[in-house]
Amino acid sequence: MTTILFYEKPGCINNTKQKQLLQEAGYVVDARNLLTEAWSAERLAPFFSGLAVADWFNRSAPQVKDGQVIPERLTAEQAMELMLQEPLLIRRPLMQIGEHYLVGFEADRVNQVLALAWTENEQGALERCPRYVGHSCTETEV
Repeated sequence: MTTILFYEKPGCINNTKQKQLLQEAGYVVDARNLLTEAWSAERLAPFFSGLAVADWFNRSAPQVKDGQVIPERLTAEQAMELMLQEPLLIRRPLMQIGEHYLVGFEADRVNQVLALAWTENEQGALERCPRYVGHSCTETEV
């Protein structure tokens, strides 16, 4: 049985739903707290390989929503430094499945790596925060 390292924000509604979908598909999910993990640039880099810097970011993070951090204006080095200082900026979940590293829960990428056939229409929004417009998640929410 395949084990998925699943770095989440504990209490996140979507991360809970995503873990449940993976478990229902027969995978073992080893959930870890994204916010308290001892990250380094070397550990985070594989998750972001091949992605535009702007795609590394959690769009619901308060610093992004209020315009303090504009992902499209950052270099990879600047983005990595900010994420190491404030892990809430990291798009989640981060998943390691064997040698595969994924950021976010995009149905196409997850299907490709796990040989599944989910669609967002069938499973609901797999990545977007379902909370009301204008709400920003904070580290202390559960």
